[in-house]
Order: sequence, then structure tokens, then C-alpha cells
Amino acid sequence: MAEDSDAEKTEPASAKRLEQAREEGDVPRSREVATFTVLMAAGAGLWMTGDSLIRQLQTVLVSGLKLTQEQIFDSDVLIHRIAVDLVQVLIACLPLGVAVMVVALASPLLVGGWLFSSKVFTPNFGKLNPISGITNMFSKNALVELFKAILKTVVVGFVTYLVVMKYKDAVIGLSVEPLKLGIGHTLNMLASSFLFIVGALGLIAAIDGPYQMWHYADKLKMTRQELIQESKESDGNPQIKGKIRQLQREMAKRRMMADVPTADVIVTNPTHYAVALKYNDGMRGAPKVVAKGIDEVAAKIREIGKENKVAILEAPALARALHKHTEIGDEIPEQLYAAVAEVLAYVFQLRLFSRAGGNRPEEPKQLDVPATMDPLNPAFIPKHGKTPDLNNGASA
Repeated sequence: MAEDSDAEKTEPASAKRLEQAREEGDVPRSREVATFTVLMAAGAGLWMTGDSLIRQLQTVLVSGLKLTQEQIFDSDVLIHRIAVDLVQVLIACLPLGVAVMVVALASPLLVGGWLFSSKVFTPNFGKLNPISGITNMFSKNALVELFKAILKTVVVGFVTYLVVMKYKDAVIGLSVEPLKLGIGHTLNMLASSFLFIVGALGLIAAIDGPYQMWHYADKLKMTRQELIQESKESDGNPQIKGKIRQLQREMAKRRMMADVPTADVIVTNPTHYAVALKYNDGMRGAPKVVAKGIDEVAAKIREIGKENKVAILEAPALARALHKHTEIGDEIPEQLYAAVAEVLAYVFQLRLFSRAGGNRPEEPKQLDVPATMDPLNPAFIPKHGKTPDLNNGASA
């Protein structure tokens, strides 16, 4: 059952899938919407500019039928006259043509939007496969197109019948009207009949537009396995990403351990926490944390410190406070200046004792660590109001 569920295309297409489809020239399109908008624009244009267009064409026609003797006997003059008349016809039809062209260019914005893709012109010899062609003839999409064709025939035929019955008497009456008046009535009837019939296509377009959007979304649906695979390709395999993060942590850990020998002192808890501090007397600023860790990492820091003869001091409260409130490379907090200064003074005295001898300095016991900075102190104030995690082996 799980395998069947994974094989079914039940998930909406991802943004990447939609983008790939657009790059391949595959977008939702509705021929019915485009046809309706263009024909309606042409009909509306004829309705609004019909009188002006007829007058201009009538002028050109009358002018063209008047031939002078020069035009009759000189073909060059006649051709020039015909060219002038053709230009006048084009100028007369220009507003209507521009309006139709603008609507034709804008109609794709209703369904699918504009698309420019060179892949559409790439030859696809798979379309020449007769078996695929026969299969497409009996597909669900072919049945839908057949139903639309039948519906268009019925709707347009019915509206045409209503229009003919409406203007039946007016058409018969044209025979007794003067020529000029009859031409005007004829054009009005043709224009209104055209708009009524094209308006009937609006019903088909109103159905076909949403259907094409739904059909396109349904065609691009994906299985769960496809979504998972795409996610892996886009974002990377989670296992690989986890491995990369692990390697990054290990590299950071190695860099941190490499800085331990440069530290002046390692403050411990004594076993669970270890924080290595370094102070460069020739530079401004407070001592910095060069390494820190708990449990196994803390043990490794202490081990490297012993191998490189770095001073190690047990100061539980200070070690916990430093570990809690600093990151690698940070300067120590201002509230811990006094305690760390006492530690560094002890370390410098210890170095002097190692070189010159004399009385061994005593380890500082009562360091000035504010209770609010020690995670194990009841007066501790956690950052951002969070309770500290004490499950990593913290010990007093």
C-alpha cells in the first residue's frame, strides 16, 4: 500500500518543476480564451470605428473608379494611383488592426502568461510516432477537446438561430430601403450579430480557461518519491550534509586544539569543564578564550596543556562561568576581569618561580566570580531567560 501511495501523483508541482516546464515551453494555454478575446476585440472595434471606416473606404472606392485619360493610357500612372488607394485603405484599417494585434498579444496574460522559449523550436521526432498519435486520439484530453467542439457547435448554432429569428423581418425590409440607408442597417445588423455569436463563445472560454489551469496543475503533479528526490538534488542529501557538518566540527575542534599550546592557563572544573585563556601583554584588550569544552573535549584540552606545560588551575565557578558566557575567540566578560586577573597573576608568578626559584606561589582559592554568572549558583541569571542545561556532567 505504501508503494502504491508513493507511485501516485498526489503532490502539487514544486516551484522547480514549474520552472522547468516553463523553460521547456510548457505552460497552460486556452485557445478558446484567445479566440474569444481577439474576435470580441475585432467586433467591438468594428462597432466603434465602423462609420468612419465605411466613409473612408467609400471615398477610396469612388476615387478608384474614376479613371482619367492619362491613367488609362499610362500604366505607370495607374499603378501609382492604385498604390495610393491601397495606402489609404491600410490607413483606414490601421486603428482596427492595431487594436486587434494588441489584444492578441495581451490575451496570453489571461492564462499562462507570456513565454519566450527556444526549446519550442527544437525538433521533436517523438511526435512522429504513429502509436503515440493513435494513443493521443483516445486520451482523456482528446475526449475533452471533442466535448468542447460539440459544445461550441451547439451554443454557437443556438445563438445564431436566435439572431436570425430576431433580424428576419429587418433583413426582408432591406429590399425597400434606400441604398445608403440599407447599407448602414446591414452593417449594424452584421456587427450586432457578430457580437452576439462571439459573445456565445465567452461561455466556452469561461469554462475552458479554469479547466486548462487545473489540467496543467494536474499534469505536473508529482509523487512523494519525486519530491524527496528533488529535495535531495536541490538541498543536498541530508546524510551528506550531516557528514559535512561533522567534518566541519572536527576541523574546528582540531584548530581549537592547535591553539591550546599557546594558552597561558587552563581553568578547569576540575574534570567536566576546561577553558584555555591567552593574554598578550603587548596588545590592548582583555584575555581571550582560545579553547573550551566539556567532558571528553575538556580532558583532551587538559592533556594537550600538560604535554605543552601550560599552567592548569582548578577554579570550578570561574570555569563554568567562562564556558557559559564566552565563545572561541571572545574576550572574557567584564564581570570576570578581577577573577581572571588574579589567575593570570598567579600564572606569571608561577613562571617566575620556575625560572628563579624561591617560594612557590599559592593557588588562588576565593576568586571573585559573580553568583549571577555561575550556572550552578541559585542566583544565576540565564541568557534570554532560558534555564541552563546542566546535564553535561557539570559538577561543583
